[in-house]
Amino acid sequence: MAIELRSGFKYGSFLSLAVVLVAYWFRSPDSSVLNERLDAVLSSLLRAERKVGMSGVSRPRVAIGFGGCVDIIVDGVTLLNKMGLKPTDQPLHHDYIENTEQLAQSFAYFFSPGAASERFVINDTLFSELVEASRELPGNRWSIGGNAPVMASRMAQEGCDVLLGGSFSTDFTDILSQRITVAGNTVDEPDIHLILEYPTGATWGTYTSRRANRYIIHSDDHNPYLDSMEQFQEKLNSFKPDLLVVGGLQMMDNFPFKQGEREALLGKLAKMLSSASPQTAIHFEMASFVDESLMSDLLEFVLPHTDSLGMNEQELPNLLSLFRGSNLTVLSDPNPRVATVLDQMRELYRLVNQHHREAGTGRPLTRLHVHTLAFQAIIVKRGSKWKNTMSATAKASLTANRHVCGSPDIDLSKARLILDESFSVSRQEGSQRIPLQESRPVSCWDEDGYEVCVAPVLVCTEVYQTAGGGDNISAAGLVLQI
Repeated sequence: MAIELRSGFKYGSFLSLAVVLVAYWFRSPDSSVLNERLDAVLSSLLRAERKVGMSGVSRPRVAIGFGGCVDIIVDGVTLLNKMGLKPTDQPLHHDYIENTEQLAQSFAYFFSPGAASERFVINDTLFSELVEASRELPGNRWSIGGNAPVMASRMAQEGCDVLLGGSFSTDFTDILSQRITVAGNTVDEPDIHLILEYPTGATWGTYTSRRANRYIIHSDDHNPYLDSMEQFQEKLNSFKPDLLVVGGLQMMDNFPFKQGEREALLGKLAKMLSSASPQTAIHFEMASFVDESLMSDLLEFVLPHTDSLGMNEQELPNLLSLFRGSNLTVLSDPNPRVATVLDQMRELYRLVNQHHREAGTGRPLTRLHVHTLAFQAIIVKRGSKWKNTMSATAKASLTANRHVCGSPDIDLSKARLILDESFSVSRQEGSQRIPLQESRPVSCWDEDGYEVCVAPVLVCTEVYQTAGGGDNISAAGLVLQI
């Protein structure tokens, strides 16, 4: 009996070892091939980025408005728990937040799909309580926030001279790059935004996030009024920018303006944009909008004067729904396929330019950049002022990883590709499929009067910060195209 047991033990051990070796034999090459593929894609993206250098040329001049804030970045679930907010059984969309019940419902609505969102808190007491609780949380971080300052900081880092329009405290301006000149008022207390970050797989009650993202809340006093616009415009003519960027207008969303006050402000902005030199390109960075009347105002006062638009996968169908005459799309697929996004981009590009032709004034749209988790896509009109589209798409892709991982160096142990090995250029039947080539990961082709470029993103798997991702990505892509 003892001999049989020992014999069975030896045979079982041998069998187990054989299974392990076979598993390793088949798994190891796959892992090795995957690592080699990531390395090849990274090397090719870096080559594409470096193909266009900033050395030997005069530094681009970029003017960016409006506003800014101090971001307090916290773990979203931890903050809600500290506030004593129980997970709701009713995830609901709210245009703005009045109480803790609406906050819980709104957070849950966007948390599960992992969709970025931003909401105005109309209750000052509630917002103050949230700020105080955030300050007490261990691991909270403070940083420069707002579309304009974040884009300005990225462009200064990339070698541009920047004119920034916004009203900031002296503490705020002291930490900005020396390449940034501020035009605006000095305020004692800057507006504060709370950034409720969460990683992929985070849980809150029965809810689990499908991807890392953030839920932003604010209760601004200064930013909705574009109160730096007059000083910004005074410096604009002498600054002579190559590019003028407009962002931060979502601070107007559901803000309690007096009757006609918002339209008057946007009318002044439209006048400033229309007076810009034809040699100055104008870019508008979209954001999370839910106020249909504000979106209609943007269609009237801002979009007609812009050459370029930047947005994410949520903002694209939202803006497109406005042109279609349907209700705004509050929540869309956070992980759309390339074909879906490209079809939406083509339609938006066509509708914006159709609107321009019918109006007979303003500027035609010649550039459209959409940034998603898995890929970057840029459309540029052939023969327009925008250049280096392939390199710009590569740089935008690399910047996505650098910002979210919080490091200028890309660590492939913290990255993965989630773009399919090939993608269709359209959802139309019989459309061409383009394979992802490791040696040439940025795919570019010509269509009806414009060039399309798509690049995969090396998605960061150890998230440092998602907030500000779109601003950094858009800014980095623009730098190589002006």
